[in-house]
Amino acid sequence: MARSNAVPTFRHEAVAVVFKITDGELTVLVWQRARDPYAGAWALPSGPLEKDETLGACVARHLATKADLDEIAHLEQLETRSAPGRDPFQRTIATAYLGLVQSTADPQLPQNAAWHRADRLPEMAFDHASVVASAIERLQRKLSYSNLGFGLAPDEFTIAQLRDIYAAALGREVSATNLQRVLQRRGQLEPTGRTAPSRGGGGRPAALFRFTERRLAITDPFAALRPGDRTV
Repeated sequence: MARSNAVPTFRHEAVAVVFKITDGELTVLVWQRARDPYAGAWALPSGPLEKDETLGACVARHLATKADLDEIAHLEQLETRSAPGRDPFQRTIATAYLGLVQSTADPQLPQNAAWHRADRLPEMAFDHASVVASAIERLQRKLSYSNLGFGLAPDEFTIAQLRDIYAAALGREVSATNLQRVLQRRGQLEPTGRTAPSRGGGGRPAALFRFTERRLAITDPFAALRPGDRTV
Protein backbone atom coordinates (compact mmCIF):
# COMPACT_ATOMS: atom_id res chain seq x y z
CA MET A 1 0.00 0.00 0.00
CA ALA A 2 1.37 3.40 -0.97
CA ARG A 3 2.07 5.79 1.86
CA SER A 4 0.38 9.18 1.85
CA ASN A 5 2.56 12.21 1.16
CA ALA A 6 0.45 14.36 3.49
CA VAL A 7 2.34 15.72 6.48
CA PRO A 8 0.78 14.21 9.64
CA THR A 9 -0.32 16.57 12.40
CA PHE A 10 -0.58 15.43 15.99
CA ARG A 11 -1.54 17.04 19.24
CA HIS A 12 1.51 17.48 21.49
CA GLU A 13 1.13 17.89 25.24
CA ALA A 14 3.31 18.26 28.30
CA VAL A 15 2.66 16.02 31.33
CA ALA A 16 4.03 16.69 34.82
CA VAL A 17 4.87 14.07 37.45
CA VAL A 18 5.38 16.16 40.60
CA PHE A 19 6.56 14.36 43.75
CA LYS A 20 6.49 15.55 47.35
CA ILE A 21 7.15 13.79 50.66
CA THR A 22 3.87 14.09 52.57
CA ASP A 23 3.51 12.61 56.07
CA GLY A 24 6.51 10.35 55.48
CA GLU A 25 5.27 9.00 52.13
CA LEU A 26 6.21 9.70 48.53
CA THR A 27 3.17 11.39 47.00
CA VAL A 28 2.36 12.59 43.49
CA LEU A 29 0.18 15.50 42.43
CA VAL A 30 -2.97 14.41 40.56
CA TRP A 31 -6.27 16.01 39.65
CA GLN A 32 -9.68 14.48 38.96
CA ARG A 33 -11.02 14.76 35.44
CA ALA A 34 -14.49 16.23 34.99
CA ARG A 35 -15.04 15.22 31.35
CA ASP A 36 -14.47 12.35 28.95
CA PRO A 37 -12.34 10.56 28.16
CA TYR A 38 -11.89 9.03 31.62
CA ALA A 39 -14.35 11.33 33.41
CA GLY A 40 -13.99 10.79 37.17
CA ALA A 41 -10.55 9.21 36.88
CA TRP A 42 -7.41 10.90 38.15
CA ALA A 43 -4.71 12.32 35.90
CA LEU A 44 -1.37 14.04 36.01
CA PRO A 45 -1.35 17.79 35.32
CA SER A 46 -1.08 18.13 31.55
CA GLY A 47 -2.11 20.23 28.60
CA PRO A 48 -1.43 21.04 24.95
CA LEU A 49 1.66 22.72 23.63
CA GLU A 50 0.94 26.07 22.00
CA LYS A 51 2.61 26.89 18.69
CA ASP A 52 4.66 29.73 20.17
CA GLU A 53 5.97 28.13 23.39
CA THR A 54 8.63 25.67 24.48
CA LEU A 55 7.81 22.42 26.25
CA GLY A 56 9.33 23.78 29.46
CA ALA A 57 7.11 26.85 29.32
CA CYS A 58 4.13 24.63 28.51
CA VAL A 59 4.53 22.36 31.55
CA ALA A 60 5.08 25.37 33.82
CA ARG A 61 1.93 27.04 32.47
CA HIS A 62 -0.26 24.00 33.03
CA LEU A 63 1.11 23.45 36.53
CA ALA A 64 0.28 27.05 37.37
CA THR A 65 -3.24 26.93 35.94
CA LYS A 66 -4.30 23.45 37.07
CA ALA A 67 -2.75 23.39 40.53
CA ASP A 68 -1.49 26.93 41.20
CA LEU A 69 1.89 25.36 41.83
CA ASP A 70 4.88 27.71 41.70
CA GLU A 71 7.10 26.02 44.30
CA ILE A 72 8.90 23.52 42.07
CA ALA A 73 12.41 22.91 43.44
CA HIS A 74 13.51 20.83 40.44
CA LEU A 75 12.06 20.10 36.99
CA GLU A 76 13.56 17.92 34.25
CA GLN A 77 12.36 16.20 31.11
CA LEU A 78 11.53 12.54 31.74
CA GLU A 79 10.38 10.82 28.54
CA THR A 80 8.13 11.02 25.49
CA ARG A 81 5.09 8.79 24.96
CA SER A 82 3.86 8.23 21.40
CA ALA A 83 1.64 5.12 21.39
CA PRO A 84 -1.09 5.81 18.79
CA GLY A 85 -3.95 4.78 21.11
CA ARG A 86 -2.87 6.46 24.34
CA ASP A 87 -5.59 9.11 23.89
CA PRO A 88 -8.86 7.59 22.63
CA PHE A 89 -10.06 10.93 21.26
CA GLN A 90 -7.10 11.91 19.07
CA ARG A 91 -3.49 11.04 18.36
CA THR A 92 -1.48 12.76 21.10
CA ILE A 93 2.27 12.82 21.66
CA ALA A 94 3.14 13.46 25.32
CA THR A 95 6.43 14.72 26.74
CA ALA A 96 6.58 14.01 30.46
CA TYR A 97 8.50 15.98 33.07
CA LEU A 98 9.66 15.01 36.55
CA GLY A 99 9.19 17.71 39.18
CA LEU A 100 10.07 17.81 42.88
CA VAL A 101 8.60 19.92 45.68
CA GLN A 102 10.22 20.40 49.09
CA SER A 103 8.58 18.48 51.93
CA THR A 104 7.88 21.71 53.84
CA ALA A 105 6.08 23.39 50.93
CA ASP A 106 2.32 23.77 51.32
CA PRO A 107 0.94 24.88 47.96
CA GLN A 108 -2.74 25.69 47.73
CA LEU A 109 -4.53 23.11 45.58
CA PRO A 110 -7.97 23.35 43.97
CA GLN A 111 -10.70 21.01 45.23
CA ASN A 112 -10.18 18.58 42.36
CA ALA A 113 -6.43 18.17 43.02
CA ALA A 114 -4.62 16.17 45.70
CA TRP A 115 -1.34 14.56 46.73
CA HIS A 116 -1.81 10.77 46.40
CA ARG A 117 0.62 8.10 47.54
CA ALA A 118 2.73 7.19 44.54
CA ASP A 119 2.57 3.47 45.38
CA ARG A 120 -1.22 3.47 45.88
CA LEU A 121 -2.54 5.40 42.93
CA PRO A 122 -6.27 5.81 42.36
CA GLU A 123 -7.79 4.91 38.98
CA MET A 124 -5.64 6.84 36.52
CA ALA A 125 -6.53 8.17 33.07
CA PHE A 126 -4.61 7.50 29.86
CA ASP A 127 -1.17 5.94 30.48
CA HIS A 128 -0.48 8.17 33.49
CA ALA A 129 0.01 5.33 35.99
CA SER A 130 2.82 4.01 33.80
CA VAL A 131 4.32 7.51 33.53
CA VAL A 132 4.36 7.75 37.34
CA ALA A 133 6.17 4.41 37.50
CA SER A 134 8.81 5.70 35.08
CA ALA A 135 9.24 8.85 37.18
CA ILE A 136 9.69 6.83 40.37
CA GLU A 137 12.39 4.75 38.70
CA ARG A 138 14.15 7.90 37.46
CA LEU A 139 13.98 9.50 40.92
CA GLN A 140 15.31 6.44 42.72
CA ARG A 141 18.16 5.90 40.27
CA LYS A 142 19.17 9.55 40.31
CA LEU A 143 19.24 9.65 44.10
CA SER A 144 22.01 7.05 43.93
CA TYR A 145 24.44 9.15 41.89
CA SER A 146 23.40 12.80 42.25
CA ASN A 147 22.31 15.37 44.82
CA LEU A 148 18.66 15.22 43.68
CA GLY A 149 17.53 14.88 47.29
CA PHE A 150 17.71 18.67 47.51
CA GLY A 151 14.45 18.83 45.55
CA LEU A 152 12.55 16.95 48.26
CA ALA A 153 14.31 18.21 51.40
CA PRO A 154 13.71 21.52 53.17
CA ASP A 155 16.42 24.18 53.15
CA GLU A 156 17.79 22.89 56.48
CA PHE A 157 17.29 19.48 58.09
CA THR A 158 18.65 17.00 60.59
CA ILE A 159 20.19 13.77 59.34
CA ALA A 160 17.22 11.87 60.80
CA GLN A 161 14.83 14.03 58.77
CA LEU A 162 16.87 13.52 55.61
CA ARG A 163 16.96 9.76 56.25
CA ASP A 164 13.15 9.71 56.40
CA ILE A 165 12.93 11.62 53.11
CA TYR A 166 15.30 9.20 51.36
CA ALA A 167 13.50 6.19 52.83
CA ALA A 168 10.15 7.47 51.52
CA ALA A 169 11.56 8.20 48.06
CA LEU A 170 13.46 4.89 47.80
CA GLY A 171 10.71 2.77 49.33
CA ARG A 172 13.01 1.04 51.82
CA GLU A 173 14.81 1.55 55.11
CA VAL A 174 17.86 3.81 55.03
CA SER A 175 20.68 3.99 57.56
CA ALA A 176 21.13 7.56 58.84
CA THR A 177 24.82 6.90 59.53
CA ASN A 178 25.50 5.51 56.06
CA LEU A 179 23.48 8.26 54.41
CA GLN A 180 25.44 11.02 56.13
CA ARG A 181 28.76 9.32 55.41
CA VAL A 182 28.04 8.77 51.72
CA LEU A 183 26.55 12.20 51.01
CA GLN A 184 29.27 14.05 52.87
CA ARG A 185 31.95 12.00 51.08
CA ARG A 186 30.38 13.06 47.80
CA GLY A 187 30.37 16.71 48.88
CA GLN A 188 26.58 17.02 48.89
CA LEU A 189 26.05 18.04 52.53
CA GLU A 190 27.48 20.69 54.81
CA PRO A 191 26.66 21.58 58.44
CA THR A 192 24.93 24.89 59.04
CA GLY A 193 26.55 25.35 62.47
CA ARG A 194 23.10 25.42 64.05
CA THR A 195 21.00 22.83 65.85
CA ALA A 196 17.34 21.94 65.64
CA PRO A 197 15.04 23.43 68.29
CA SER A 198 14.84 21.28 71.42
CA ARG A 199 11.64 19.30 71.93
CA GLY A 200 12.08 19.16 75.69
CA GLY A 201 13.03 15.49 75.79
CA GLY A 202 16.60 16.06 76.89
CA GLY A 203 19.66 14.82 75.07
CA ARG A 204 22.00 16.54 72.69
CA PRO A 205 20.32 18.85 70.13
CA ALA A 206 20.50 17.50 66.58
CA ALA A 207 22.79 19.33 64.18
CA LEU A 208 21.24 20.98 61.12
CA PHE A 209 22.61 20.35 57.63
CA ARG A 210 21.91 21.68 54.14
CA PHE A 211 22.75 20.65 50.60
CA THR A 212 25.85 22.38 49.29
CA GLU A 213 24.01 23.06 46.01
CA ARG A 214 20.33 23.44 45.30
CA ARG A 215 20.60 22.56 41.66
CA LEU A 216 21.29 19.19 40.08
CA ALA A 217 24.86 17.93 40.28
CA ILE A 218 26.18 14.46 39.38
CA THR A 219 28.41 13.56 42.33
CA ASP A 220 29.03 9.83 41.77
CA PRO A 221 28.47 8.83 38.12
CA PHE A 222 29.70 5.27 38.69
CA ALA A 223 26.94 4.62 41.24
CA ALA A 224 24.49 4.57 38.33
CA LEU A 225 26.14 1.30 37.23
CA ARG A 226 25.38 -0.33 40.61
CA PRO A 227 21.56 -0.32 40.89
CA GLY A 228 21.70 -2.93 43.66
CA ASP A 229 24.05 -0.90 45.87
CA ARG A 230 22.54 -0.53 49.36
CA THR A 231 25.06 1.94 50.79
CA VAL A 232 22.40 4.68 50.89
